[in-house]
Amino acid sequence: MLVPALNEEDTIQEVIERLAAVPLNLEIIVVNDGSTDGTAAILGQVENQIKVVTHAKKSGKGTAIRSGLRIATGRVVVIQDADLEYFPEEIPSLIAPILAGESKVVYGTRFSKGFPPGMALPNKIVNWGLALATRILYGQKITDEATCYKAVDTELLQSLALQCTGFEFCPEVTAKVSRLGETIHEIPIKYVPRNKLAGKKIRWTDAPIAFWTLLRYRFWRGAGPR
Repeated sequence: MLVPALNEEDTIQEVIERLAAVPLNLEIIVVNDGSTDGTAAILGQVENQIKVVTHAKKSGKGTAIRSGLRIATGRVVVIQDADLEYFPEEIPSLIAPILAGESKVVYGTRFSKGFPPGMALPNKIVNWGLALATRILYGQKITDEATCYKAVDTELLQSLALQCTGFEFCPEVTAKVSRLGETIHEIPIKYVPRNKLAGKKIRWTDAPIAFWTLLRYRFWRGAGPR
């Protein structure tokens, strides 16, 4: 489990506890991306139970994920945001197709039954657009490109030569696994959206970057995986 964390003192301990309670042998890697609140102190209390990577200053979600990925040793990597929008209890179902050898890439879709209550209209539009762009550009029949819950075979993910620094981690992974010919498998998941006041960090300005990332990795040869 890779957990990028920036100023998540209100939720990080519960996230770790719920991950530890999952009935799997999970390697939990938390990357503290320059938090200025009490996140570091909380991680210091449990660092004997998990792996902690610390950035001295904020470097972005993509950079945090790449830092954690360098020390990941498990068979599957799953991204877990350090808030409670997603449910760690669903991880066994998420990774089951990979463990069974049926797929190397599994996304947890938040939209199998339509948009969840509480999601802002701009977010709905962007998520719909990203899924559509992925279908058009890469032929992947998915409903949720921007989901945090991405489970990927570790060796595959480490081979992608990721360059992301921010939230463009999602479209970069989508693009590169697609260019390698991998089919993205989707599993329905639960999701409770939070807003800016509750600490949500992604902004509308990240949407153009996501679309551009999907586009450029589709047509620029130099942007492909190794």
